This record gives sequence, structure tokens and C-alpha cells, in this order.
Amino acid sequence: MSINLEQYAEKGNAARWQPGSRRCAARVAIVLLLAFAGAPHALAWGGKVRLVRKYRPGQVMVYETEIRTTATVRSNPPTLKVFLPPVPSALTSRHRNTVRVGKVHPDGSAEIENRFDEFEMQSELPEHVPEEVRGDAQEAAEEFTRRLKGRTLTARYDRAGRLLDFGGAEEVLEELDAPLRDSLREVLKLFLDQMGGNALYPDHRVRPGEEWKRKLSEPASESYPYAMEGESTLRYVGKTRYRGVKAAIIDFRFTNALKPEMQKLRQEGPLSELESQGMGIDMQIQGQGEGRILVALDDGRVLQNHSTLLQTLNALLKGLPGVPLSTSEPVSLQVDSETRLEMDGSGK
Repeated sequence: MSINLEQYAEKGNAARWQPGSRRCAARVAIVLLLAFAGAPHALAWGGKVRLVRKYRPGQVMVYETEIRTTATVRSNPPTLKVFLPPVPSALTSRHRNTVRVGKVHPDGSAEIENRFDEFEMQSELPEHVPEEVRGDAQEAAEEFTRRLKGRTLTARYDRAGRLLDFGGAEEVLEELDAPLRDSLREVLKLFLDQMGGNALYPDHRVRPGEEWKRKLSEPASESYPYAMEGESTLRYVGKTRYRGVKAAIIDFRFTNALKPEMQKLRQEGPLSELESQGMGIDMQIQGQGEGRILVALDDGRVLQNHSTLLQTLNALLKGLPGVPLSTSEPVSLQVDSETRLEMDGSGK
């Protein structure tokens, strides 16, 4: 027995990615891309500085954020794309958030309220995507926007700015299809990480031009079945003023690798669909990025974050034991994405 991908595609019998409906697929595409940046000049004044996060109860910041993502999908054979949801070739989101420091605990951690005052999203699908799928994608974007606008999330950060947990998203998530809930939760988590300064602050005073490194490590979880390993290198450039606030300029670059927990992925979604057709998959995700962050010298809050992330997903399809693929050519998929983040705070 063998699997002939070309014949499956021609007859319309391919094991398409079907978690429930075209609308569900459109939502998945939006969430996937959400999961997948005007620098000031340094001033010459000052020497070594100590960059630490100090929370002030009642302090309020307003952030304007724009996230722009472009993606390309390549596969061999081209019919392999029938296994995927319709991935947008471009996605832009713009939002304004009011962030308020709530309770500060004795251990230095704090509860932060993050309200989505405004949220809008625009997406573009490749030309080959049918018109009815485009309509479903637009409807999914509008629904996602409606649910987030006006919503307040409460996040808890430790004294180093690392996100510990967050709540308030349950009502946004509960009506989504089951495969999407955990993915969307991870998208929100990553967004909150950016505001908190995760893995940013050095453990000593730094001078202009000095670099320090931070290990990036996170195990796979039920909500996000990928283990992450990586490293970031940060460099203190100097001081500046941002909207009247004395600030430190920090340049950074990083690399990371995501390793999927295949047992968790087999429970539902595309992988289970593939295996039901006698196919398995080897997958890896590599990422790199760079950017510039401004943090306030008085309390370490993030004032501005302009950054770029490049990510490549490579997947190789293979026949399961006793069920070889009917082609001598590698059956592969590559998804390349570029995401630019521009987040600007109100300063004081």
C-alpha cells in the first residue's frame, strides 16, 4: 500500500486540514500568524547604570502597537498545500492598550491590568484561495476583534519582568473551537511578554557598549506543545530621553529553536489527520530576531519596543512503517514568516 498525494488532490480526497469548518481554518490561520520594528540617538551623558524593574502601584501607561506579518508557503509537491488552512500572505494588527500597575507583593512581583482599548486587524490571502474562504477569514478577523476590544487581562510578573501567569481571557477563548483555544492563549502570552521586559534586565550595573546574555528556555506544555531553547544577547547603547523620560537604549538579538512534542500534537489537529492517512511528519522551527528597546531609568518599565522576528518552519512528510509514500522526491513543506513589531508607550 502507498499514498499517492497527486491522485488524492485531483480527486478532492486529500486529507485536508479539517478541525471543523472553513471558518475554523480561517481562525487557525489568523492565530498562527499572530503567534509568528524610528530608533532614537544615544546621548553621551552618564556612565554605568543599573537596570531593574520596580513596580509602582497605580502607575498607568498607554501603548500603541502595530504588528505586521508576511508569510510565504512552499511545498513539494505543490498539492501538499491542501493539508493546510488558508495561510494569509499578510496580516496587520493595530491596538491601543492601557496598562495599570495593581497590587505589588512583598517578593517584588506585581499584578498588572492590561486593557485592549482599541483593536483592529487586516489580512490578505493568496489569490488562489476561494472567495468563500476569504469571506470566512474576514468574519473570523471581525469576531476576533470584537472579542478582544474592551477586554482587560490581569497579568502577574516577577521582579525581573518575567510573565508568571495571566487571566481574564477565558470569555474570549471559551467560544472558540477547541484546537484554537490554547494557541490563542499562547499568542496573548507572547504579547504580554513583550510589555514586561522578559529576559531583559542584567544582574549588575552596565556601561555603554557592554553586552550580556540571557538563556531562553521553556518546556512544552499542554497549552503549547513545543519546547523552546535559545539565547539572547543584549547591549546597553547609552541614555536618551523619550517623551520627557530618561531612558536606557538596549539593542538585542536572539536565536531560538522550537521542538514539537509529537505525542501532544497527535491528540488532535493536522498531525492526527495525516496519520489517519498513513503519513507521519518530522518538523522543526528555527527563529531569529533583533531590535531596540527603551526602558525607563527610574523603574525599568518598557517605553518602546521596535523589533523584527524571522521564523522558518520546515516539515518533511514520511510514510509510516509499511505505508511508503508513492514518490521518490522528498515531500516537504516550508513556511517563512517575517514579523515587525512597533510598540510605543506614552512615557509618563
